[in-house]
Formats: sequence, C-alpha cells, structure tokens
Amino acid sequence: MEDVLFLVHRIPWPPNKGDKIRSYHILRHLAGRYRVHLGTFVDDPADQAHVPELERLCASVCARPLPATRARARALTGLLTGKPLTLPWYRDRTLQHWVDDTLTRHRIRRALVFSSAMGQYLPDTAGELLRVVDFVDVDSDKWTQYAASKRWPMSALYRREGRRLLAYERRLAAASDASLFVSPAEAESFRGFAPESADRVHALNNGVDARFFAPDPQRPSPYPAGTRTVVLTGAMDYWPNVDAACWFAEAILPQLQAGLPGLQFHVVGSRPAPRVQALAQRPGVTVTGFVDDVRPWIQHAELAVAPLRIARGVQNKVLEAMALGRPVVATPQALEGLTARPGEDLLLARDEPEVFATQVAAQLADPNPNLSRSARERVLADYDWDRNLAQLDTLLDGEEAAPRVADDLALEASHGR
Repeated sequence: MEDVLFLVHRIPWPPNKGDKIRSYHILRHLAGRYRVHLGTFVDDPADQAHVPELERLCASVCARPLPATRARARALTGLLTGKPLTLPWYRDRTLQHWVDDTLTRHRIRRALVFSSAMGQYLPDTAGELLRVVDFVDVDSDKWTQYAASKRWPMSALYRREGRRLLAYERRLAAASDASLFVSPAEAESFRGFAPESADRVHALNNGVDARFFAPDPQRPSPYPAGTRTVVLTGAMDYWPNVDAACWFAEAILPQLQAGLPGLQFHVVGSRPAPRVQALAQRPGVTVTGFVDDVRPWIQHAELAVAPLRIARGVQNKVLEAMALGRPVVATPQALEGLTARPGEDLLLARDEPEVFATQVAAQLADPNPNLSRSARERVLADYDWDRNLAQLDTLLDGEEAAPRVADDLALEASHGR
C-alpha cells in the first residue's frame, strides 16, 4: 500500500454530526487503499476516547486538542495579521511539525485536506505532492450569510471573515490539483466565486448508510403512546440548527397546535445551545440533548422537519429521515444540493411561517402514502457512499475526473428539472 496524508479539522470519529459523517466515510474508504497518516483536532474532550480506534485504522495519527477558549484567543490574532480568523483558530505548531516530518519520512505523494482551514499545513511549494482539497461547503459564503442576520459589530466581523476567507479559498484551490464540494450546486457556486480554478472543481456527493438508517418494525418508539410528533434532528449548538429549532417552535408550532392541540415538537441533538434549551419551557416542546441512537426518534415521528433559513451544502438530517422512510417538510435552503424531488420524495415549503405550517398541517391531516417509499428509493439510488467515493480514487490517482457535464446533469436533477 502507498501512503496518503489526510488532514481533517475535526476528529472523524464517531460519525455523529454532518462534517464527521463525511470525513468518517472518507477515512474508512482511504484505509482500504492506503496507509493513512491522519492529522486532526479533538474539539470535544469526550472524543479523545476514540483516538485509539483511529490508531488501529491508520498508519499514524496526530490528534491535537482544540479547546474553544484557546482557539478563540488564537483566532483574534487574525485581526492583527489580516488573515481570516478561521486560519489561526486551527493553527497548531505541533501538528505542523508532525505534518512536515510525516511528508519527509514517508515520502508521501498524495495529500487529502478536509476543510479549507487544514490547507495551511501543506508546504507552499507543491513539488511532487498531489493535493486534493475537500472544501465540503463554501464556508466563506456561509459567513457572509450569517452577517445578514447579525447586528453590528458581529455583522461587520462576519462580513470581513467572508471576504478574507474567500480570498484564501481561491488561493488554496488554485494551488490544488482538485477541489471537492458536497453537491453539484455547491461546486457550481464556488466556480462562480473562483473562475480561475473552475476546471478543477468537482462535486463529491455525500452518502447515507442505508442499511443502518433502515426502517425496522421492531424498533421501539421513544414517544408516549398516542403522541403526535414532528421531529428536528442535528447538532443543536450549530447556529443554523439553533435558528431552525427556535423559528419552528416560536413561529410555526403555535399555528399547528391551534388545530392540533396535542401536537408535540421534539428537538433531538447533542449540545443544545441555551436558546434551544429554553424552548423546552414552551407547550409541547421537548429538547432531548444527546441520544444514543437517533433512529427511533425519526422513525416514530409522524414527520421530520428541516426548517433551515441558512444552510450550505447537503443536510444529512434530510437524507437520514428519507432513508428511514419518514415524510420530510423542508425549506428550499435545506434542499440545496439534493436530488430529492419536491412533491414526490419530500415536501417543500417556503421559509414563511404560514406557508410552512400549512404544508405540515396538510401532511398530518392527509398523509401522502407514497412519500415514505419514494424517499427511501431516492436515497438508495443517489446516495451510496461506495459509488460516490469512487471519484475520490480517480482524483488521488492523478487521473482526470469525470467530465464536468456529469456535475451539470446532477445539478439539473437536484433542482427537479
């Protein structure tokens, strides 16, 4: 086996949130073909217990702690240097020494970077090192979106981060052999921001473990008998999820409860932010925090909601609910990059409280029996990890990726044309 350097901004184990699901499956795929040298950060102390599992899978591992307070203090140095704050947040001398030593000692010819912030660890001169960067999302544009919903001075800080990070993303893409994004729509968006690298920008779709996320009639329900429940899942310290949970509980749920007084809304996900925790004081709202297994909460809800008003990339919460055969009601933002067909595989509702409430109420009153079957079939057809990761093999072998027309066709499909 040949060696590969894999740099990831957050420990890719266990696969319990969006970016970790993708990096986990990429790591497992790489380990079947290469001797993997993994450099990563541990930002949740509980995840330190999973490092031995990574050491068994990889040829070598450097897992550096990333306490939020220390990272935040480092990030502020970007205001003095003119860099995007993201870069010093993830800057670590020990990891840099490990990367330099690993590249030299093992004569590594391939490097895969997961998240643009980790690109700063690669040498400035390319030499014989083949570089593939999985940006996942256009992070710079996400910061720009955040700015629109924040007050000064945070709005100004977020706009600055969007500008500075985009300039860095463009330099990184220009210095790389290939740049990957989580969907055709996200790849096309970045081509618009960085036209000089457009011919080396590709979509690498996410997947879903359809065997794990499969309906099981023997799976017990976590809800009291007779409860009518809608569910939202995800990491509840992630600001777009926080906004989605609060918006649904405050602006949409009361409208639904006016017609269905017993309707319950369950917010299921780890590390709920204070604003999310406070929702539990509202009638009919339950905030679970971390759960060992999210599948029963999705499978036994009447439907899953994805009321995101800010989103980038692919929403795994939508794909997992579809794989479990649950009807999903989602905003257009939550569907960006997905091939799901509104009205056939799930239900689409604008991010307006009355419109979203009407769509949910209609499904609860008169369930569409075809949604469950069609949703799971869509996942099986388009979101197989092994099939989607085959493109990564091509790129790491230094071969040309599939023609960009494939991305364009998938982009059309994702918009239902």
